[in-house]
Order: sequence, then C-alpha cells, then structure tokens
Amino acid sequence: MEKENATLLTEFVLTGLTHQPEWKIPLFLVFLVIYLITIMGNLGLITLIWNDPHLHIPMYLFLGNLAFVDTWISSSVIPTILVNFLAKSQMMSFSECKIQFFSFAISVTTECFLLAAMAYDRYVAICKPLLYPVIMTNALCIRLLVLSFLGGFLHAVIHVGFLFRLTFCNSNIIHHFYCDIMPMYKISCTDPSINYLMVFVFSGSIQVFTIVTVLVSYTLVLFTILKKKSAKGLRKAFSTCGAHLLSVSLYYGPLLFMYVRPRSSQSDDQEMMDSLFYTVIIPFLNPIIYSLRNKKVIDSLTKILEKNV
Repeated sequence: MEKENATLLTEFVLTGLTHQPEWKIPLFLVFLVIYLITIMGNLGLITLIWNDPHLHIPMYLFLGNLAFVDTWISSSVIPTILVNFLAKSQMMSFSECKIQFFSFAISVTTECFLLAAMAYDRYVAICKPLLYPVIMTNALCIRLLVLSFLGGFLHAVIHVGFLFRLTFCNSNIIHHFYCDIMPMYKISCTDPSINYLMVFVFSGSIQVFTIVTVLVSYTLVLFTILKKKSAKGLRKAFSTCGAHLLSVSLYYGPLLFMYVRPRSSQSDDQEMMDSLFYTVIIPFLNPIIYSLRNKKVIDSLTKILEKNV
C-alpha cells in the first residue's frame, strides 16, 4: 500500500514568495514590471547587436547570446511567479515541474559557460591584443557558443533523468516559487542521496571550472593592466572588464550557496532569496550593466535613435 501511495502524489503545490494576500497584487506588479524590462532590455540588446555590422565580433556575439540566455532564464521562472500571485491553486504536475526545471537548468548552466568564455575573450583581447584576430576568430567563438549550449543541455538531462528515480508520498508542498530540484529532494520518499551527489559532482565541477577560468583570466588581465603606464589604457581596460566582473560576482555567489553547499544548511526562505538573484535580478541587471558601461553599444544605440528622430 505504501508503494502505491508513493506513486499517487504526481502534483505539487508551490508555496511561492508570500502567504499574505495583501502583498500578492503589489508583488505581482513589481515582478511584472521587472519581467517586461528584462525582456525588452535583453531583446533590445540582441536586436542592436544583430543590426549593427560593427558589433559582429566575438565580444558582442557572446554578449548577444548572454542576453538571449538571460531572457530564457527569466521566462522559465517569472511567469510561474506571476501566475501563482493571482491563481487560487498553485498546483503543478510532476511533468510540468520536470519541464520547467529542464528549461531552467539548461539556461543557467549555459550562462556559466558563457561567462567563462567571455572572460577568456577579454584575456586574449587585453593580454594578447596583436594576436586577438588570429586567436579569437568567429569560428572559435561559434564553437565555444555551441559547446556552452551543449554543456547546458547535457547537464540538465542528467538531473532530470535522476528525478525519475524519486517518489513522493508524504508531502507535495514545494517550499519555493518554481520547481527546483533541491526543494523537491527534501520532500522525496526515496532516499535522494544519489541525487544530491550528482548535484555536488556535476554542478560543483561546472561552477569550479568556470569560476577558475574567470579568476585566472582576470588575474592575468589585472597583471597586464598594472604593467601599463597610460592612464587612458588603464581606464579603457577596467571599463571593458568591469561590467563582466560585476555580473559574474552577482551571478556566482547565490548559485554557489544554493547548489554547492552542505545539505540543508540553509532555510527555505534563504534558498528562495538566493534563487531570486540568478533567476530574476541578474537577467534584469545584465543589459543595464553591459549597455551603460560599453561605449560601442551606446554609440550604436545613439545612431539608431538619431536615425529615427
């Protein structure tokens, strides 16, 4: 009978961000505005890069794909948040949960690889400027992009595959605002130790690899910058890398706390706050960070606006 009951719970309830009815409409409006700005900002950046031939170089190809992935991350999570603020029932089937997590996992993992590729691109541009056109060709850029998306896809397949071994019989309440695997493991009737191990091994390896790539690249960039005597050169190099470093710092911090940490070391509320950073805040901030600190993007946007005036 226990085994039968274990297969009965195929729908889950997302607790969302608040239980207080008076906060639901204000929060709905806040997240709706954030989502609309995120979509317009990232799609606008993609359109800008697509339409300007001067931006068809590796640095901006990476940036355009980062904007696409940020749109993907945001669209995987925020619509569920918005629906849950207004709906009477916050039910999701197990299949819907797996699809949502699959989409989320691909995009988040791909962004990790993209940030590492962008760091390598900046390393070559600043440390080996004369060899940059030879090393960082469009062909290499496309290969790195394909590998980033392929890595994201394979990583998502692994974790979704291991979700099939879990059963849920005691509780169907997920203390989160979207279907993430860590809160689901907590309510599983099947021992999730293998699943936790897979998260630690694969998510940990990907994050360590990409973070080390970023740190090594920017350490070499820093040494190169410090060797330059020109104040103009220093400002240009720091301006070029500053946006990327800010984005990386904001992105990886919460991600590390969420997935590469001792089991159950954080409360559900703390996990949700961490998740908000890389699912809502970062996709919202990235187009602002990169656009305001990138002279070519600003110049391209200015030209388009002048033509349309």
